[in-house]
Amino acid sequence: MLSCDICGETVTSESDMKAHVIIVHMENEVICPFCKLSGVNYDEMYFHIETAHFEQNTLERNFERINTIQYGTSESEKDNTVQHRTEVNSSIHSACASNHLKNSAQSLPKDSTLKHETFYAENFTESRKFLKSKEEQSGLTKRKGSIYETMYSPPECPFCGKIEKYSQDMETHVKTKHANLLDNPLEDCDQPLYDCPMCGLICANYHILQEHVDLHLEESSFRQGMDRVQCSSDRELAHQLQEEEDRKRKSEESRQEGEEFQKLQRQYGLDNSGGYKQQQLRNMEIEVNRGRMHPSEFHRRKADMMESLAIGIDDGKTKTSGIMEALHRYYQNAATDVRHVWLSTVVDHFHSSLGDKGWGCGYRNFQMLLSSLLQNDAYDDCLKGMSIPCIPKIQSMIEDAWKEGFDPQGASQLNNRLQGTKAWIGACEVYTLLTSLRIKCHIVDFHKSTGPLGTHPRLFEWILNYYSSEREGNPKVVCTSKPPIYLQHQGHSRTVVGIEERKNRTLWLLIFDPGCPSREMQKLLKQDIEASSLKQLRKSMGNLKHKQYQIVAVEGALSPEEKVARRQASQVFTAEKIP
Repeated sequence: MLSCDICGETVTSESDMKAHVIIVHMENEVICPFCKLSGVNYDEMYFHIETAHFEQNTLERNFERINTIQYGTSESEKDNTVQHRTEVNSSIHSACASNHLKNSAQSLPKDSTLKHETFYAENFTESRKFLKSKEEQSGLTKRKGSIYETMYSPPECPFCGKIEKYSQDMETHVKTKHANLLDNPLEDCDQPLYDCPMCGLICANYHILQEHVDLHLEESSFRQGMDRVQCSSDRELAHQLQEEEDRKRKSEESRQEGEEFQKLQRQYGLDNSGGYKQQQLRNMEIEVNRGRMHPSEFHRRKADMMESLAIGIDDGKTKTSGIMEALHRYYQNAATDVRHVWLSTVVDHFHSSLGDKGWGCGYRNFQMLLSSLLQNDAYDDCLKGMSIPCIPKIQSMIEDAWKEGFDPQGASQLNNRLQGTKAWIGACEVYTLLTSLRIKCHIVDFHKSTGPLGTHPRLFEWILNYYSSEREGNPKVVCTSKPPIYLQHQGHSRTVVGIEERKNRTLWLLIFDPGCPSREMQKLLKQDIEASSLKQLRKSMGNLKHKQYQIVAVEGALSPEEKVARRQASQVFTAEKIP
């Protein structure tokens, strides 16, 4: 009879032993010598023996040592036995860790991660330490002569924790109570099993479960920490990008606002590029350079301009007089399609020059209005000894009115300064200047359209009522005592000198435009005026479609007390609104 050195199986012949070794051991078919467990490899079997039959296996090894010593085993046989067991044990020990991880991995879900392997590696290390300590406690602690006495604790069931007095009883308990767990050691145990609430892994006791869940929590905390770091980094990056975008947007808006402001400054003459004098000299130099003006003419005009600026009186080179008389003759003798026409008092036309071209319309319309008032006896007391001022003088007069306290809001908008600039003026500045001269006037604001297609029929009706209030009888041409009307709209201003009522009941305004040069206006001075020459004066409702119009209408003279009252009222500027 031959006995297998690995598992102790006995066979009758050497050929049977070879077949046994190939089939059972080389093909990983190992049977437990204590409970006949099979179907596992060497590492799994070693782990099974070390956990399920630890005390019994220890007793067997000690018993063999005792027998060897008692019965005088030869030195060579002892060496062979020790060497054989050492080789088997070392091979089993070296493979135990990997086998234990393999068996543990079979119970893991498909998405098992490194934490489970780490967990079982650490548990295996702990189990090895436990076994080692048990071995130290159960080892040979006392020596009597040549015999070692073994001291060990009663065996404990690895599945349910039950303690038996003898290992044979424990073996019987395991075979009867836990036979089905030998193939699947985590099912149907008397001791309750514990499922991991996070991954579903089944643990034998709550200590292992606690360690396993702690690993989950550590990994979860680490991931959450990394997520928080990443999230914080992303928020900081997004915040930085948003701040950069806001800075660029604000910078672009600031640049655009600056450009728009500079454009408005240039448009309204507040760009510190000089005023009337500088523009006049610059434009005359351009004319000389282009050959349109002789140098001697340049010096002559420059001398005249300097004289005019010195005395503050307009040189009259842009003035055209006698137009109102010519219009009266025309309507008396011609204009058969006109039913009635109302004309203002005598008015001189002033047009823009090289010094105020592009921005001086408000000043030129004031000159037209003042030319009419100077020829009206009702205003002699207010304008006594006054002549038509030049544009720089008008600017100085408006600044003086501001200093008296008129229209502080308008003064602040223009930086309390007009002289030396090309600043535009409008209805408010004309009102301020007239009131400071004790001329009674008021502003009417036609702030929105009152007719179809953006027309302003209420404006035409108001002007008709203004001129026709002195109507006596039913003459075709009425020369009233009313001064002309200052008419302001966006970007330009003009002077209304009369109104026509045609036979078809339509109304047409008669307007002096400072943008019209003298050579065109002088065509109206001919004896036989052609109807086409009046085209530049006549304006129908369809010709006046700006969004808003403002007019300044003169009504008489003010007493000193009324002037003071109006100065106080101009602290908050108000106007009559229609509609």
